[in-house]
Amino acid sequence: MKPFKFKQFEIRQSQNVFRVGTDGVLLGALADANKASKVLEVGTGTGLISLMLAQRFSKAEFLGIDINKEAVELTKTNFENSPFKLRLNNILQDFKSFQTGDKFDLIVSNPPYFEASDSEKDKIARQTVELNFRQLISKAAELLSENGIISVIIPVEAGVDFIEIAKENRLFLIKRINIKGIETSPVKRLVLEFSSVEKDPAVLEFVIEKSPRKYSDQYLELTKDFHIFREK
Repeated sequence: MKPFKFKQFEIRQSQNVFRVGTDGVLLGALADANKASKVLEVGTGTGLISLMLAQRFSKAEFLGIDINKEAVELTKTNFENSPFKLRLNNILQDFKSFQTGDKFDLIVSNPPYFEASDSEKDKIARQTVELNFRQLISKAAELLSENGIISVIIPVEAGVDFIEIAKENRLFLIKRINIKGIETSPVKRLVLEFSSVEKDPAVLEFVIEKSPRKYSDQYLELTKDFHIFREK
């Protein structure tokens, strides 16, 4: 499988690891690590999100964890081949049993979101067989620093449950980005940010394509430092 090339780094991919996709790119470009010195990514896959955040935030250090050994090895390769390698680390780890003395200013995840099924396609990365929303949120709440943020991208259908579970764990919604595939379509994804500090959440709108296979100006602006767009 060909590597996916970005402007400052490339992502080697595998058939057995969830590949570069729009959800990961959006979270890597939208998550806020401006005040973060320690960032944790849960479920690194190829390492895409951490690499994008490392490019955006030059003072932050990153730890990625994944339960999939092949994903960890792939992420390690992608981290080591990047210009940000000194600030990137990853380990083979089940997040549910992860123990550390560190606290993180940002925890970021593109989590599994389909209920368990008989399908084997991207089973660990896409199905909630190893990590469900409740487990993700409760563990993240333990690991966040005092003013830390958890940032995720999930399907819109899961938003109400995710927000409610976060609230049960004393994590409050502070930002919601409603993402549409095209301008005329309904919202399909949410980027959500949570903090232990309760306040009125900011609500933003984002459109990926202004028409089928034609990126919106909003998406082009957001990803201009990453994507290599061909001149037309």
